[in-house]
Formats: sequence, structure tokens, C-alpha cells
Amino acid sequence: MTERPPISPRSPRAALEPEQVPPPPKRSARVRSPLVVAGNAIITVLLIGMLGVGGVLVYGKQKIEAPGPLQEEKIVNIPSRAGMNDIADILQREGVIDSNRWAFIGGVFALKARADLKPGEYAFQKNASLREVIGTIVDGKVVQHPMTIPEGLTSEQIAARISENEIFSGTLREIPREGTLLPETYKFPRGTSRDQVIQRMQQTQKRVLAEIWERRASDVPVKTPEQLVTLASIIEKETGKADERSRVAAVFVNRLKQRMKLQSDPTIIYGLVGGKGTLGRPIKRSEIMHASPYNTYVIDGLPPGPIANPGRASLEAAANPARTRDLFFVADGSGGHSFTETYEQHQKNVARLRAMEKQIQNDAVEPIDDPPPAAAPTATESGATRDEPSSKPAPKPAPRTRTRPDR
Repeated sequence: MTERPPISPRSPRAALEPEQVPPPPKRSARVRSPLVVAGNAIITVLLIGMLGVGGVLVYGKQKIEAPGPLQEEKIVNIPSRAGMNDIADILQREGVIDSNRWAFIGGVFALKARADLKPGEYAFQKNASLREVIGTIVDGKVVQHPMTIPEGLTSEQIAARISENEIFSGTLREIPREGTLLPETYKFPRGTSRDQVIQRMQQTQKRVLAEIWERRASDVPVKTPEQLVTLASIIEKETGKADERSRVAAVFVNRLKQRMKLQSDPTIIYGLVGGKGTLGRPIKRSEIMHASPYNTYVIDGLPPGPIANPGRASLEAAANPARTRDLFFVADGSGGHSFTETYEQHQKNVARLRAMEKQIQNDAVEPIDDPPPAAAPTATESGATRDEPSSKPAPKPAPRTRTRPDR
């Protein structure tokens, strides 16, 4: 048995220290494998990438949802054929998005909206976020511009208004037929062609007319929807008061039933000027009996076509007139009309109107201190026919009837 060498005494501190540091354990061959090393590297890269992508997504979501820089609503036009980069530049220039245009481009890709961006005129709300901006363009929520066409205009007058409106494009191919347009308030996006505007008005008129024609009174003496439009156009030109339309309609319907001439001034004017709409002066006495297909003082029944484009209310009045026996009406001096069943009653109303007009003319004459100098005779005083209007300015007359008071 081998004897162990004697152990020399050590200090207490030395006794606490190991006599020899053990060698580190050897790494297994599996850990040292290149595949394992590569796999660990890939996992590390993926983890870092995922963290980066997650951070980008969180930042992107915050950026897309964050309020935009607009301080008030703004209308911006995106022209046709504008690409994503062009749109980003326009929005940045107009202050819809901030200086980081790449945030918009990134948002478009994130929302998979690149192929769905549409041109047009858009209204972006105050502080609109990128998501809202992109959504507005993708949905094509273009600005709708209102256009109001008053009742009673001729097709020529309506065509002129459409041609003068700068929001529309192109030129009208032709003036539409009289009475085929429905006066109303429409809304159109900028760039709508003028022919499309006319087509929409015609389609609306056709639909509304069909509905009203179906519920017309059975005893209205018109045979076709076109004749109903003609009657409605006369009603439209005779009164602008909503509460009078059905009574005016009743007068003309009663006259048609009794085979009386309609005797409507607006039909005379249309026969003289056609689609221009206004005569610009009083009707001459000779023009009342002037032979014209539209002069209802001469012809029997309705004229050959409408004299304007009537609105819904006049179409309704023509289809369902008031149940009265009235055959006459004349202006009452206050913007409305007085209706009567007999010619004698009518003549009294005419006399009352003439007295009112005369009183207004007398009140309009200003007193003078000195007599005026002698002047050459006016057109109505000598050297002119009774049909020629006077060249002397007249005081503003009282409201006159659109129809002759002696019918």
C-alpha cells in the first residue's frame, strides 16, 4: 500500500480554495454541428425580423389611424390617369397628408388599394386620417354639385344654362325637344358630359310623367301623355303660385270640355319667339289675332306641343285639376288671380284691376314746379300705329295677368 505524502498545514483561507480548478465540460459533437449553428442563426434573424415587422406594423397602424394635418374641409381634384405617386404628390401639396408621402404610399399597399384608386373631385374632412383619405378615393365618393333648373324654362333656355355651367364637359349635340326635360334640382360630379345631364333630365321626366299619367283623373280631356305635358306647360307659364295651379288647370280643362278657346297669352309669346322664352315687351293687339299654330286665341284646343318644360306640380295639376266651374281668371293686383264662372263676374274683376293699375300709375307721377319744354310727339301720340309700343318710359305697372283679361 502506497503511502500518501504528508499534508502540510494550510491557512484557513487557503483551505477554502480548491486544490485544482476542474476543466470545463467538453461540448458535445451535436452542439458543434454546422447545421445547428446555422439554424440558431436563422432563428435569431427571424426573431429579430419579426420584432422589426411587428414594430413597423404597430407604427404603420398608428400612422394610418392618426388624425391628418387638414385644419378644415378641402376639395381636391384627382385628374384621370393619375398614378399612386401622382396622387401622393397632389395630396401632399394640398395639405391633405403631411410631408411624409411614403406613409400614404405604404398605407395604399397595406390596404391593398393601389388598383382601386379612382380619379375625381373629393372633399376631405378636417383631420382626415390616411385610412379615411384612401377610403374616400377607393370608394369614389366624389363631390356632387347641385344644379337647379327652374320650372317653366324652354329647352333652349335650359340648354343654355347647362352649356354655361363650368362643372360639365363637352358640348350638347342638339337642343332637346320641348317639354321632355323635368325641371328639378340635380346633383352631378365635375366632368359629367352635358349630353349626360340632358339624358338624366329626360329619363327623370319620362319616369315622373308615366307615374302621373297613371293616376290622372278620368275626365281630363287629353288623349296622350304628350298632350298632358302641353297642358301642364301652359299652366306653368300662367301662374307661379303653388296654391293656384289646380284652379288654373281647372279653367283650361273646363274650357276644353266646352270647346272654348284657351286664350292664353304665353302661347302667343311662344308662337312669336319660340324657345327663346321671353318677348321683352307687351303683346301687341295685332299679335293677339296673329295666325300661329300656338296662338290659342285663334286655334281650337291645345297647341301642337308644349311651350315650356313644366315641373312636377304643374303636371299633377293638369292630371288632377280642382273641381270647379271656373272659366275665367285675371290678375288680382297682388301677384295672384281672381277666378270666376261667368263672363259678367270676370268683367267686374277686370274693371277692378284696371282701376288699381290706374291708381298705381297716378301715384307714380312726381309733381313738377315748372312745365316741361315742348317735345316731339311720342310713338303713341302721333305718327305710329296702335300696335307699336311707346318709346316713352312708363311707370312700373301693377302685376298683370299672363292671360288676356277679356276672354
